[in-house]
Amino acid sequence: MRLDIADLHLFLCVVDAGSITHGAERANLALASASERLRNMEADSGVRLLERRARGVAATEAGEALAHHARSILRQQAVLKDELRDFAAGARGTLHLYANTGALTGLVPQKLAPWMAQRPRLHVDLKERTSEEIVRLIAAGLAEAGIVSDAVKPSAVQAGLVLQPVAKDHLVLIVPAQHRLAAQRAACLGDILTEAFVGLAHGSALQDHVDEKARAIGGALALRIRMKTFEGLCEMVAHGIGLAIVPQTIASRYKRGMGYRTLVLTDDWARRRLCLCYGDWQSLTPVMQSLLQHLAGPG
Repeated sequence: MRLDIADLHLFLCVVDAGSITHGAERANLALASASERLRNMEADSGVRLLERRARGVAATEAGEALAHHARSILRQQAVLKDELRDFAAGARGTLHLYANTGALTGLVPQKLAPWMAQRPRLHVDLKERTSEEIVRLIAAGLAEAGIVSDAVKPSAVQAGLVLQPVAKDHLVLIVPAQHRLAAQRAACLGDILTEAFVGLAHGSALQDHVDEKARAIGGALALRIRMKTFEGLCEMVAHGIGLAIVPQTIASRYKRGMGYRTLVLTDDWARRRLCLCYGDWQSLTPVMQSLLQHLAGPG
């Protein structure tokens, strides 16, 4: 049988109306066209589908079977249309978002949650990378967009990418309350390289970033221990295990209960902002455009 969606819709309109004339009107077809379609359906199936009566038509047993399956097919078509419409509007599917450690611990949880709550069928795959890696991925066409530090501005501009500032993300130094540096207000990385440090676990984009800055001035952090969470890292510092470099938002979050001291890092690379990073706006998918507009908005 060669039945299309229009055939099935017409047949149901006729069966429900009990009349070819009224069924054709419901299907927005001319009577002659509807009658021709129904004759072709019966000829193609090799069986009578409608019983002609004095006051209209009724489905035969074969017609009832066709009507049953037609309703199921049309329901599935409606579901399919809804799903495809959701994908087109960015309300369904999986969105891949790259972000540095600072964004993942501060900006992303705070702003992503309400946006996702409005899209219950959308999944987000968060990938933590250093800002430099994210820029390279976007420039190579391997990622749509990401959240990076403005420290990557030279390489991003060179790659023709847009950097849109959305939040402060300064890095600070936290030290045990009894440490000799606790009375100071500021420090630079070059002056503290001989100190013991507490770091984040292998694979942390932030720790990789700090380690790279240490190597750039000819040194390396003496890490006594690596922790998987910022809370654990701050706990270690509070107990005198070593110093640590963390986002200012993290230092403020745990300071009250742990009692360590916070110092300003005077290095230029520590005074940073979080930026949305992307290439041509028009090439972004609608869902990514929606997310970036939300992240850039107030609140």
